[in-house]
Amino acid sequence: MNRNYALFSLLFLILFAACGDGPPSGTTVEGKKVFRYNQPNTITSLDPAFAKSQNNIWAVDHLFNGLIQLDEQLNIQPAIAKSWTISEDGTTYTFTLRDDVFFHDSDAFADGKGRKVIASDFVYSFNRIIDQSISSPGSWLLKGNVRSKDPFEAIDDQTFLVHLTKAFRPMLGILTMQYCSVVPKEAIEKFGKEFRSKPVGTGPFQFKTWLENQALVLIKNENYFEDGLPILDGIKITFIADRKTAYLELMNDKLDFMSGLESSFVNELLTTEGTIQDKVKDKLDFYKSPYLNFEYLGINLKSDTPNNPLLKKEVRQALNYAFDRKLMLKTLRNNVGKPAISGVTPAGLPSFAPDQVKGYTYDPDKATTLLKAAGYPNGEGFPEIAITTNKDYMDICTFIKRQWEDIGIKSKIDLVESATLRQMMTKGQTDLFRASWIADYPDAENYFTLFYSKNPAPPNYTQFVNPAFDAMYEQALKENDDNKRYELYHQMDKIIIEEAPVVFLYYDETALFANNRVSGLSKNAINLLSLKRVSK
Repeated sequence: MNRNYALFSLLFLILFAACGDGPPSGTTVEGKKVFRYNQPNTITSLDPAFAKSQNNIWAVDHLFNGLIQLDEQLNIQPAIAKSWTISEDGTTYTFTLRDDVFFHDSDAFADGKGRKVIASDFVYSFNRIIDQSISSPGSWLLKGNVRSKDPFEAIDDQTFLVHLTKAFRPMLGILTMQYCSVVPKEAIEKFGKEFRSKPVGTGPFQFKTWLENQALVLIKNENYFEDGLPILDGIKITFIADRKTAYLELMNDKLDFMSGLESSFVNELLTTEGTIQDKVKDKLDFYKSPYLNFEYLGINLKSDTPNNPLLKKEVRQALNYAFDRKLMLKTLRNNVGKPAISGVTPAGLPSFAPDQVKGYTYDPDKATTLLKAAGYPNGEGFPEIAITTNKDYMDICTFIKRQWEDIGIKSKIDLVESATLRQMMTKGQTDLFRASWIADYPDAENYFTLFYSKNPAPPNYTQFVNPAFDAMYEQALKENDDNKRYELYHQMDKIIIEEAPVVFLYYDETALFANNRVSGLSKNAINLLSLKRVSK
């Protein structure tokens, strides 16, 4: 046996014995409570500067904190910053820090004890994100908005300033992202690139050990600044690539939690109505909530395909009326997801307003009327169109294709690799393509940027241009009054619905399963696994 693996296994037996026969799930012989979950995609870094994908983001959130954080309703709440103000012109954000937040104990510090976090730590951390030599994938979030000279400033130990080049109201949402966590300069200088596997943060849990591609163990931060938290004694994350195997581990009490669905076991867990199956509800709890992911078919409005029917607005509208989103979600996704009938802003955002923004519902008669108005009565003369997609969405595209046939629209499916699809979308080499947009930060602006004409592809894959939309978009970026900004968002959504540069599919939802001995799981639209309030 590999010596490192043997030592690692021994550590688990001593600290986190929680599997197989013996004590109840998650209870060690010492009575410790350890939350166990699986990440099918292995963690690549525990450094917040590289918290790009969910697998990294979840682990980083356990270990680090930023200035501010989100509650379950995606409202901005204090974290290390106890209060903040925004200047009248919207270009300066002033944060007042708590004075009782400490970094985890580490030999990066002279005495091995974690020191207090001060404003200059945020200056260092934020400058590190935009440092070209670091190549953080989150650098664009700050670099594109902060001024070039002295963008971050520490007035004193408890006062930190962020200076923007111009007003950008979504900035607070960006600052809740894990990229913007505080890190100690001492640890970065001591560990260098190894900081990815030797993290030092302020979070509710602190690093214990990591055997890459096998397991990561975190333990409770006894000096955490939020009173009474965390409740758990530790976290154990495994990296089983096969979701079916992970599902069996959950059913055998080897895991406490699982995220996501797969066709190989979805019907064992959920009914077609999207409720948990009777045979497992005594063992598992099912959590379903909005997820900030908008699924759509994009239409290239600058296509040079001769006689392209998609360039006619009536055709694009007909495509939206001609398929049953509710039936699609019921038959293909066990009702996990909501029909996208209220524009591009998905459910879960504070600005989502289904009563004010009315989109497309299933109406084949209206679709037929629109086709006739476009010059294709009953589909006569309508050329075959191609839907470009990857294998993961073959079932959805097939469903839509068959329903379009009912009104005379002929289509085919071009199956390509995901990387090829992204390249084709970027270069405008496909007229109709399956796409999605997961919010980088919790503000609807992140979705409207898909249609701002000054943006290239990405993100404006449809090549949409509308001066009225652009004017509203620019006005919304400067508006500090949420109600006024949301009204602008609603008007922008109505323009997108009318012009139909996309075929609206659905707003995604999270599908989380937890052992019913677990309580306190957070349900939020950014699908963040926050464990500081979880108990077993």
